[in-house]
Amino acid sequence: MDLSNCKQLRLFGVHLNFLAAKCLLLVVIALFLGTVLLPTFSGLSGVIQQNKFVLVHNRSFSSNQPVKQKFLEVPQIVWGLNNQKIAFARACLTARMLNRTLLMPKLSASLFYKDFELLKPISFDKVFQFERFNSVCKGFVQLSRYSDVSNQSDVIELQKGNGRRWTLEKDLEQLNQFSKHPYNAHEIVRIVGKNPFLWHDHWPTKDYARVFECLALVEEISTEADKVVSKIREIGMEDRSKNPMSSSLSEPVPFVAVHMRIEKDWMIHCKKLEQRLNISEICSSKEEIMARVGNIDGLKTPVVVYLAVADTLLEDNTVLNGWKDGLHPYEKKKLGVFDLYKKQPYLFQSAIDYEVCLRSDIFVGNSFSTFSSLIVLDRTQKMIKSGETKLCGSDVRWPSYAHNIRGAGNSPHLWVTNMSDTSLTAISYGSNHISC
Repeated sequence: MDLSNCKQLRLFGVHLNFLAAKCLLLVVIALFLGTVLLPTFSGLSGVIQQNKFVLVHNRSFSSNQPVKQKFLEVPQIVWGLNNQKIAFARACLTARMLNRTLLMPKLSASLFYKDFELLKPISFDKVFQFERFNSVCKGFVQLSRYSDVSNQSDVIELQKGNGRRWTLEKDLEQLNQFSKHPYNAHEIVRIVGKNPFLWHDHWPTKDYARVFECLALVEEISTEADKVVSKIREIGMEDRSKNPMSSSLSEPVPFVAVHMRIEKDWMIHCKKLEQRLNISEICSSKEEIMARVGNIDGLKTPVVVYLAVADTLLEDNTVLNGWKDGLHPYEKKKLGVFDLYKKQPYLFQSAIDYEVCLRSDIFVGNSFSTFSSLIVLDRTQKMIKSGETKLCGSDVRWPSYAHNIRGAGNSPHLWVTNMSDTSLTAISYGSNHISC
């Protein structure tokens, strides 16, 4: 720097010191604004453009740091297949109410329920597809594995109440309490006590239907059901080819599935239920079922009638005799699939039968059976989803009937699920008030 410039700097020394101070102040302000405000603007930009940030209470958090997941654990689910499905759905809806994810529960492969050690626990994902459930039910309910839990000791227990004094209102109040502080601070809420099937019901039928929609059998079970349905339709095709008056060979071969429900254990139960409820339309004899199925309006014959019956509990060997001409009854042995069922645990046998009945063109069941009732719910939901506006009638796409309730002309009564019910009571415990 030359001497003349130095003199100029000294001449204006006071002015330069004032400018430097102003510049320094501006730099400090700029640094402050850059530190405090810039991340917020960056966060807002992320929400709009890249969806990589979530703005909460004027603060931004990277989606790489998710909110800590919390879980609900329930007791082992027991009893029959459809009791277990209802119990599972109720556990899912409880988890939803508590804003938690349900830890994958244990189901029961056997029907023994008096001795807990004989229940043969089986993982949910051995029966139903885990990934598909979460995919279809995303945004409604979700399942998690125990490996997803970060601290399995961070548990608080919720003891379910018992007896008549434990009312619906008390149960709801307890659930509301556990959805708030301090209970909701724990990673796991563990419900102890009775089987979820026996919990109070706080949810409408449509919520249960949404959970059931997410359930799909694992391939090991659904493949076996495919074999049974194929066998039924194959026999139906043979019957059609023998009848010159039958419809075109190119048309699909329909079949009827009848949930007989005439086993010894059921007949004892339903007789007691009729006495206790003072209702006469719960039990159906073999003869009543045969006569009413034969009177279904518009039923085209010849047709295969698949008899869904618990063979090991059945004491009547004449279920194939006495059917109306044109109705060709088949149970597992006559169909040639008895060994296919026999090698499976009880739960799988029931699941295969459920799937076969669900896929039938016409289904006939008992309105006091959870097995029959859930099939009708699934079929009703299927019709609604397909855009059907008419649900009742013999000409609907997937008609269902209740053989324990007499319909017109001594036929079984047409049956659909009332999807506007405020609870699942009618399906869980049965009813003779059916929608059609």
